[in-house]
Amino acid sequence: MKLTALRLYNVRRFAGQGVAVEGIGDGVNVLCAANEFGKSTCFDALHALFFQPHTGTPGAVQALRPYSGGNPLVEADIATGEGAFRLTKQFYGGRRAMVRERGSGRIIAQADEAERFIARLVQGGTSGPAGLLWVRQGITGIERRSPKDEEGEKRARESVLTSVQGEVESLTGGRRMAQAVAACETELSVLVTATGRPKTGGAYAQAIEERDRLVETEKRLSAEVRELREALDRRRSLRTRLAALDDPDQQGMRLRDLFQAEAAWTTAKAQGEALKTADVEAALARNHLDAARQTLEIYRQNLARHGLLEAREADSLTQRDAAASQQREAREAGQQATRAVEEAEAAEREARDLLSRLEKSMQARAAAEQLARLQHDHARAEAGRVEVETIQAEVKALALPPGAVKQLEAAETALVGLRAAQTAQMPLLRVDYRAGALGTIGLDGVALADGEERALTRQATIEIEGVGTLSLTLPQAREGETGLAEALARRVALLAALGVADLAEARQRESALRDLSGRLDLARQRLTLLAPDGLPALREAIARLEAQSLAATEIKGDPEAVRGSLATAEARVTASRGAQRAAQSARDEAGAAVVAAERALASVTSERAGLVAVLGAADGRAAHEAQLANDLAQAEAILEAAQARVETLRASATDLAGAEAKFRRMRSVVDGAATEIASLREEAAELNGRIRARADAAVEEAWQEVLDRLAAAGTRLGSLEREVALLTRLRDALQTARTQARDHYFAPVMAELRPLLGLLFEGASVTFDEETLLPRTVSRNGLEEPVGLLSGGMREQLAVLTRLAFARLLAKDGQPAPVILDDALVYSDDDRIERMFDALHRQASDQQIIVFSCRQRAFAQLGGTVLRMVPWTPDA
Repeated sequence: MKLTALRLYNVRRFAGQGVAVEGIGDGVNVLCAANEFGKSTCFDALHALFFQPHTGTPGAVQALRPYSGGNPLVEADIATGEGAFRLTKQFYGGRRAMVRERGSGRIIAQADEAERFIARLVQGGTSGPAGLLWVRQGITGIERRSPKDEEGEKRARESVLTSVQGEVESLTGGRRMAQAVAACETELSVLVTATGRPKTGGAYAQAIEERDRLVETEKRLSAEVRELREALDRRRSLRTRLAALDDPDQQGMRLRDLFQAEAAWTTAKAQGEALKTADVEAALARNHLDAARQTLEIYRQNLARHGLLEAREADSLTQRDAAASQQREAREAGQQATRAVEEAEAAEREARDLLSRLEKSMQARAAAEQLARLQHDHARAEAGRVEVETIQAEVKALALPPGAVKQLEAAETALVGLRAAQTAQMPLLRVDYRAGALGTIGLDGVALADGEERALTRQATIEIEGVGTLSLTLPQAREGETGLAEALARRVALLAALGVADLAEARQRESALRDLSGRLDLARQRLTLLAPDGLPALREAIARLEAQSLAATEIKGDPEAVRGSLATAEARVTASRGAQRAAQSARDEAGAAVVAAERALASVTSERAGLVAVLGAADGRAAHEAQLANDLAQAEAILEAAQARVETLRASATDLAGAEAKFRRMRSVVDGAATEIASLREEAAELNGRIRARADAAVEEAWQEVLDRLAAAGTRLGSLEREVALLTRLRDALQTARTQARDHYFAPVMAELRPLLGLLFEGASVTFDEETLLPRTVSRNGLEEPVGLLSGGMREQLAVLTRLAFARLLAKDGQPAPVILDDALVYSDDDRIERMFDALHRQASDQQIIVFSCRQRAFAQLGGTVLRMVPWTPDA
């Protein structure tokens, strides 16, 4: 029998509606959908169609009825060897059962006759063979259930096995075999337990204990003998080694090599310090050369640019002369104040320097040269740090947002375009005079030339000489005025946000910012070269050298008088700085007046003013350029000399790492020899004590005696082991003979089940229970496990495989029936479920299998015929 279609109406969740599953074919058929889609409803409706009478309302029929009530209707199309039929059952109101031919629609049977027709198809209902082939969701058939269900399925399994095997043989081997097995087990029980372990207190266990005790004693004594022999050998080698190490000639050679290596290492360290200093000086010279070259290139570029702008600025300088004159006066006053400050500071520095020299006279003379170099580097580094901080402050003051100049240029370009577009939209007036005309035509008081074009604004007055005046009021298109106003507002807002008056000033700030950035990078490099580890580390080195002072050189002078001079100089510096600040304030006011005058200059004037500030006075530019070129040449010469000195020192320097390694090696040789001599003497004393103790205990004689006793115990244990092995082999042979008849009974189902098991569990086998005819144990890798202890996934896989095996037996017996699985593989992992798919397709070659599942992604790999649920309305 094979199913070809299933239809149901008013069943459970399909209240008042119908669904159909059409096109069920041979082999594997899969209905895969989400939960609550109606798969289990189809399974239960199909089960009720075949196994529940239409006249009753048991629990299985009540479960089909929806909450709203009504009469469940189930219909299925089947194909058998006798033809194709349509089975119909309706439960509750209008209950009926009907069988019709599919081709002609002729009614074959109704009511009880239809029930008997369906019963013949399933061979006795749920207790018949076909009832074995339904696997409901979550029920494997292996777990414990009600006695009635278990007894019914047992009768079904017996029916299949009996129909295939033809006879049921005896499961026992007879009374004589049982007596032989009992006698064998009695003999074994004297020596071993039921699990095969030696029996406590028995002869076998006592022999093992004696053997184990003698083995442990032999291991202990043999270890002591081996230890005695190893101690003797070790003592001989120790004496040889000590004689070699204590040789006076060898000791003198080791000390001589150590002294020579230490002297070479000291020389290499001094050369390394000189080479390191030369490298630092060469690096400073290289940085100075790069800075000089960059400064000269920038200066020459600025000179070329200045030559182009100089001609355009001549007419714009007159307006700022008055402000410039005032600024010069303020500058002169400021310079005088600055000179006064410098003189006062010079006097203060002289007094402070004298006081410092008086205090430094107490420092150590041994580190004077190195201290002077470090102090010089520190002063340069401090100056570099001040320079870096000053440049950083200037960069911060001049900084512009990224892309600000480009935004301002874009705004200027957009504004020009908008103005041009607005002009293009205005009406044009063109005048063409006749030849010999005496009069002229003017526009807003300006005479127009022949052929001249002028754009007309809203109000225009045209004057015709000798005729009169023509006044025009023109409507102006407002298109573009809003955009022009917005562009002007954006430009004004952008200039205000940047803090500049126009684009030229922004470009000047950007150029100044690039120069400052270059100076900042160079200053940072100089600071890094002067203080690679930072100023704190340099200060710490200076303090460490100052602390090493052991002697002092006296300098004549009174410290108190010098301190008084220093206080006077500091007061003078404070007064002169106050005057300088006042002059600076006046100079700032004059500078502000000059800046206000220069704001009226165009973008060219602003750019040239920036270049003038960079280049300096015109009469000194050539000299400054020559000075920069001379600085570059001097920097190249200094770098060349520094590199030559580095190469000279590097060529004559000794390998510091090699000298240090040799010194450490020779030190380790001397120290290692002394340590080894002490260790060998200590070990020799310990060995002498251990040898005397073992010799007094006569361990070799005791070891030989234990070896003899151990051989005798092994002989006795071997005879008992052979006896146990013979009895065990006899018992196993008797039990094997007794189970052969039982194995023969299950041979047909095992023949079908074995290849299926091989797909999932390589080398696995199943034993069946003689009472329940269900799988009892599974053997894998030599380990036998009860079915009840298996995982949920393996139990459901074993249940499906067992039903597939019974399905093949039914088919061979001429009773084919479809295998129907409702989410029967819910606990299987991805690998096992693919193997189960292979098993289903293996059995589906001559067997119909219908699978319901909610695992859409996993069962997409199953293949077979894909089923769909479609709406269906029953015939009236």
